[in-house]
Amino acid sequence: MQHGKYRFVVGFLAVPLGLYALFVIWPFIQSIYYSFTDWTGLSPEFEMVGFDNYERMLDDDIFWKSLQHSVMFALLVPLVTLGLALFFAFMINVGGRRRRGGPAITGVRGSGFYKIVYFFPQVLSIAIVALLFQFAYNPDSGAINSLLRGIGLDSLQPMWLGDPGIALWCVMAVLVWSTVGFFVVLFSAGMASIPAELYEAALLDGADRATTFFRVTLPLLWDTVQSGWVYMGILALGAESFAVVQIMTTGPGGPDYSTTVMVLYVYQKAFRDGQAAYATTIGVALLLVTLAFAAVVMRLGRRERLEY
Repeated sequence: MQHGKYRFVVGFLAVPLGLYALFVIWPFIQSIYYSFTDWTGLSPEFEMVGFDNYERMLDDDIFWKSLQHSVMFALLVPLVTLGLALFFAFMINVGGRRRRGGPAITGVRGSGFYKIVYFFPQVLSIAIVALLFQFAYNPDSGAINSLLRGIGLDSLQPMWLGDPGIALWCVMAVLVWSTVGFFVVLFSAGMASIPAELYEAALLDGADRATTFFRVTLPLLWDTVQSGWVYMGILALGAESFAVVQIMTTGPGGPDYSTTVMVLYVYQKAFRDGQAAYATTIGVALLLVTLAFAAVVMRLGRRERLEY
């Protein structure tokens, strides 16, 4: 059975690894190389400039603002999203009252309908979601301020995306709304596979709902939660944050760079300002931030694997 094992394995891995190296690893290497040049992105001619781009980046106030905003996205959006998803999934699967003649552990009534409702934003493109909320945040004709006027709160009508103090929070709220449903369904599938006997034993020992969640559900779902945290953080640092900021905000990235994130700054420098080399330098910094985030989450979230 061992004869030819390695040739068999290599035969299956060679093509996928080759494609991964060609379309993922090689562009990374190219980006690092171009970050040491003065390439504009439009001309085939460029010269090596050493660490000039990195020195410029460290002196760039907008870069530090974008880094701060990206870190906020990576820390707060996964925290809120996964927290809400765990709560909703727990209520759907375990949070219902015991019904006469039914099992001791059950979800709330209509749990199947709630799963569909929570998952609905995943059906929509993030671009469509951003456009819908851009209209909703409109200070004059948007749905949110119209609702405030309708209930008599005329004095409480913020500019939303036009206020530098709250614009970033408005954008992050949209990202949470658009992604929480995916994790509700993911965590629901994990909770449904946990044997009901574990919950019943905990209830017989006098555990309440909160204790059951922290002592039974969360430890058994920890691997899924950890993977979801890394996945959500990468989305918040990358394409998802770029889409909502690019579409929803003025500038985009405004007002006064209050919503600029690193991935948007890379795009602006490369395609708006014709500074491809400097854009790749910021991209290298974004790569390091993403790797550091994933490493920290995996390290802090390391614990003994539990099975059932």
